[in-house]
Amino acid sequence: MQAQFFPSRTVALYMARLFIVRTFAILAALVLVLQALDLLSESGKILAVAGNGDAEVWRYVGFRVPQIIERFLPFSVLLSTILTLSTLNQNSEIVALKGSGLSAHQVLAPLILASFIIAILSFAFNDRIVSRATATLNRWQKVQYAALPIDRGDRTNVWVRDGEDLIEVDTVKGKGDAVKLTGITIYDRQNGNLIGIIRSAGGGRVEGGWRVDSASRFDVASGRISPLGAIVVARGVRPDQFTLTNVDPNGLSFGALSSAISDLNDAGRPTKALEGSLWHKISGPLSSVLMPLLGAVAAFGIARSGKLFIRAVIAMLLGFAYFVADNFALAMGNLGAYPPILAAWAPFFLFLLIGEIVLVRSEE
Repeated sequence: MQAQFFPSRTVALYMARLFIVRTFAILAALVLVLQALDLLSESGKILAVAGNGDAEVWRYVGFRVPQIIERFLPFSVLLSTILTLSTLNQNSEIVALKGSGLSAHQVLAPLILASFIIAILSFAFNDRIVSRATATLNRWQKVQYAALPIDRGDRTNVWVRDGEDLIEVDTVKGKGDAVKLTGITIYDRQNGNLIGIIRSAGGGRVEGGWRVDSASRFDVASGRISPLGAIVVARGVRPDQFTLTNVDPNGLSFGALSSAISDLNDAGRPTKALEGSLWHKISGPLSSVLMPLLGAVAAFGIARSGKLFIRAVIAMLLGFAYFVADNFALAMGNLGAYPPILAAWAPFFLFLLIGEIVLVRSEE
């Protein structure tokens, strides 16, 4: 057995080139077909809006294509792995490599390295392009493909925690120190028990807290309502805690989502689902590294045995099983059934172990 991990630079470049070219060729074909099918259902909605034309259709394509690339790049890596290894096996090139003393891991090494580079490019592409396209497309779809309104930071039905107290605001307008609150309800709690409810028509930011006007307090113990006038409340609450409402993890970059999670934690809101999505921004692109290992079953075994097709099907089933497990774990994480790190990383390490076991038992 050769001692070097890449014993032949020529063979490594040859296999990596085959793998990368076929990956992006398959991805281009998938994007073309899937985007055409997607347009069949969406183009009618876009053109139904007065003033929309071909420019808006192409604008939609520009937003949608990055999402399709993000979703189906790992599928393309899987299919490219099976196609590349099956072709090498059928042409007895795998037999020649094995006969020269290479182990199965050494045969797969060029593909694993190439898939790791693809994973890095995928992470950068998702972080810089897909997140922005997703955020803009979501806003556009909310107005049913009409003209995009200017985002002035207005929010509705906002909840914020101030120590033990809970603050509910019907409407939040503006940003920073210019934030204006309308329909304020403060649930005054002590040792986990509700002792009073303060209501106000509105208020704004002042030095040292938030000034609410025409406030009144309902005392739970006595059942009485007492007028308070203008008072200062929520001294420890920042303006950005009111402007953070529903955070879409798909529309934020890794850094922006991490900052949003930190702010939501400060506001006392649940963040477990968002933390799982944050970790998945790394484990998702990294799944490309698994595909050569899961598809390796198509590479080994004598092609003349007539079982090459069966091996390719097994490799495809292993790959698709990973995607099913990954989506299931992420859904369980969103529901709070799985811890965030487990939801994002458990399928990756589980199928890494499965791929190694299948490879070792079948070849090594």
